[in-house]
Amino acid sequence: MPNLFEPADTSDRSREVAVSDPLAAIEKNGSAVASLTIADRRSRATEEPLLLLEHASKWYGPVIGVNQVTLELRPGITGLVGANGAGKTTLMRLAAGQLRPDLGSVRVKGHVAWEAEAKKHIGYSPDVDSFYEDMSGRQFVQTMVRLCGFTRLEALRRTEEVLELVGMGGEQSDRRVRGYSKGMRQRIKVAQALVHDPELLILDEPLSGIDPVGRQDFLGLFRALAARGKCLLVSSHELDELEKMTDHVAVMAQGRIAAVGTLAQIRDLLDDQPLSILIASDQPRQLAGALLNIPDVVGVDLGEDDKLVVRARNPRRFFPELTGLVLEENYEIRHLETLDDTAGAILGYLLKSRH
Repeated sequence: MPNLFEPADTSDRSREVAVSDPLAAIEKNGSAVASLTIADRRSRATEEPLLLLEHASKWYGPVIGVNQVTLELRPGITGLVGANGAGKTTLMRLAAGQLRPDLGSVRVKGHVAWEAEAKKHIGYSPDVDSFYEDMSGRQFVQTMVRLCGFTRLEALRRTEEVLELVGMGGEQSDRRVRGYSKGMRQRIKVAQALVHDPELLILDEPLSGIDPVGRQDFLGLFRALAARGKCLLVSSHELDELEKMTDHVAVMAQGRIAAVGTLAQIRDLLDDQPLSILIASDQPRQLAGALLNIPDVVGVDLGEDDKLVVRARNPRRFFPELTGLVLEENYEIRHLETLDDTAGAILGYLLKSRH
């Protein structure tokens, strides 16, 4: 397939568009990037961040939308989660250069985010729709890429490639946008964000309205883009789907960044909220009594089918102590599962701690 992620070649006027299975091709071609050496990853870590917010604040009259946010993003996927009104969309608009901060700074590859030089590196898919409704999807994407400065032939080539990537190739792209379903409109928004090959992708609720098959296609596309060195900031209320995409999240609460890191790292910080662990054993009562002698265990509930739910603080201390207990007393453990280390549970704990 033509490689959307190659620099534009405006000199090749005779290049044909031939797309077969774009997602499979991206995954295949991305394998070299996915196998970066440790030295490569370390060198990337020292590079200038693609997105850098430093003490950024934004007010809407007397209301604070974003409050003293500092955030640094490099290649990879970061999920942005938080309750409604937490400031996610405002933060994304600041990152995309759609808003200027009232205090602090927002930079993309070292450039001020709302300046033209920064916009070359940004692809933005907003949560709200804003189309020329009488255009077809194909015409809309072509118009967006032409506004980026590409020639007509290059715009046509890139438009066809990106429409295939988002599952909008063929005749459906010739229909007027006003007749599109929610899912089709979402696909066109993501297409226009990708079409100029930006290094930073800011995607506000891109999975909203997408059918299950389409979600899996989008998840594969986003992972492939990240493997090629793109930086993606993705907000979503679909926390289960977000976890399939990445475990690196930024949690927003009341206009601030409450936590940033992997889900495991953030969960480890919540020492005041005991971790719940489901354990199935042939000796549930004996095991429950022994577990209560571990200092970090704050409670044990006996359930059905020889199962226990253990609540323990300080997981890093608890699990080695549990391992030692099982080996010393020769307890048989048939099943062990943490119950509340998902993005949804962690978000719930952080939000409760903010009230």
